[in-house]
Amino acid sequence: MKPVMIKKIKKFPLPDVAQICIIVPNLEKAVEAFWERFGIGPWHFYTYGKPLVKRMTRHGKPSEYKMKVALSNIGQMRVELIQPLEGDTVYKEFVEKHGFGVHHLGILTDNMEESLKEAEQCGFKMTQDGAGFGPDDDGHYAYLDTEQAIGVTLELIERPKRR
Repeated sequence: MKPVMIKKIKKFPLPDVAQICIIVPNLEKAVEAFWERFGIGPWHFYTYGKPLVKRMTRHGKPSEYKMKVALSNIGQMRVELIQPLEGDTVYKEFVEKHGFGVHHLGILTDNMEESLKEAEQCGFKMTQDGAGFGPDDDGHYAYLDTEQAIGVTLELIERPKRR
């Protein structure tokens, strides 16, 4: 019997999952269904895109896109609903490939730069990000290309200090 070579892969540490995101065709109808069927609410609504999100990239290049977002909590878990509106995005790509449904799990970080560097060392590249959506020009989200490895996209989230 030949010896089997096992490739050593650097592990990307996963703290607690803080968020689950579902891509929906109609944000208002989805929020209504979550409230009426499950009592989930209240919801906070945002439209992400310029001018709210000051810096956006897709595959490392400047990009512009827009989406409607609704956020609520189930215990400690944040539920995010996203309705894509404009632009070439990870959301549009997901819907074309899979249809509407669970898109990503969100992981909180206090240091986005360090987390992105660590993700890349583990073989996960950033596919899309947005930054500067907090009132102090802080706040940053970044999606990693983890779908092939684990079946779902991971989002790194550095929340703004204030909303």
